[in-house]
This record gives sequence, C-alpha cells and structure tokens, in this order.
Amino acid sequence: MSPLQYALLGAALLATSTAPELRPWLEADMARHMLVQFPLLILAGAAFASALRPRVRGGGAAINAHGLAGLLLCLLVSAFWMIPRALDQALLSSAVEVAKIATLLAAGGALRLSWRPAGLVVQTFFVGNWAWMTAVIGLIYQDLSARLCNGYLLDQQVIAGQGLVALAIVLPTAFVVVLAKRGVLAGSALEKAETCPPGSTAR
Repeated sequence: MSPLQYALLGAALLATSTAPELRPWLEADMARHMLVQFPLLILAGAAFASALRPRVRGGGAAINAHGLAGLLLCLLVSAFWMIPRALDQALLSSAVEVAKIATLLAAGGALRLSWRPAGLVVQTFFVGNWAWMTAVIGLIYQDLSARLCNGYLLDQQVIAGQGLVALAIVLPTAFVVVLAKRGVLAGSALEKAETCPPGSTAR
C-alpha cells in the first residue's frame, strides 16, 4: 500500500471509532468499548505511522533502540485503559475521552514503528507480557461479583472479561502461527543446533 492509502485507511478507522453516530453505540457496552473501539484506534494509529515518510519514521530511532520504548508505551497505555476508573472517566469527561483517543493512536503508531526493530526475542517478550496482563485483567472482570465500572452492568463486565481472555489466547496463537509459516521457529532451532558442538546440550 502507498502512504496515501495508509493515511486514508487510518482516517477511515479513526472515523469509524469516533463518529458521533457510532461512538455512543461502541461505548454503551463494555465489550464493544474495549474489544472493538480500542483495537480500531490502535490500528488507526498504526496505519497513520505507516503513512509517514521513512525519514520521519526513523527520526525517533535513537530513543527507541530495539523498539523497547515504543513497545513499553503500548503496554502502559493498554494497562491504563483496562483500569475500570479510567473507563468510567472516559465516559464522563470529554477531556479524558480525547486523551483516550490520542494515547491509543500513539500506542498504535509506536507499535508499528517498534515492531520490526524489536526483533524476535523482544517481540515474543512483548506479546507474552501483554497476553499475561490481558488475561489476568479479564479473569478479574469475570470472577468479581461486584461492578468495577459504574458505567457498565455486571453482565457486561463478565462478557468483557471473557473477551479479554479470548483475545489474550488468540493473538499470541496467531503470532506463533505467523512465525511458523515464515519458518522463523524452525530456523531458530536449526541455528541453535548448528552452534552446539556434537554431544553437547543446548541451553
């Protein structure tokens, strides 16, 4: 895709997630809020980042060595917007709503710019930590008998928790499948075997 196409895709995703006709419907349900609107905003940010010129994309390489800063930003933003109090405030305050949109767009952009520089080891660490965090929060949402968000009913909280756990399983599985299709996992195992002397045990 060309930069213009990426920019148009980002604009379409942003409009879909924030349009006055759709935003109230997306935010009226906790699962739609967290599992539909949030990913749309993150994907929009990633698309906008893909539309940047290579010189601009490489401008932050000095502070984002191996993608660590960008992926850490993604984890922090994801964790913050899973806090029930933050969700409530996003429903009640237009300023917090704008901050939510901006930070999720930034997280998506940071993810796009950091993924390739991160390499396989850091990517795996990021995916594992994100999945663990998301699954734990999803289980908490399901197991507690009290409402955590004033803006959502208990049954909505349970469904959102189930969706978070499902997402924490699906995305890492997709990550492994993609690596397997590319032969990355087999290639890493072969490289390790070749570097170990005969009769030794790889650690």
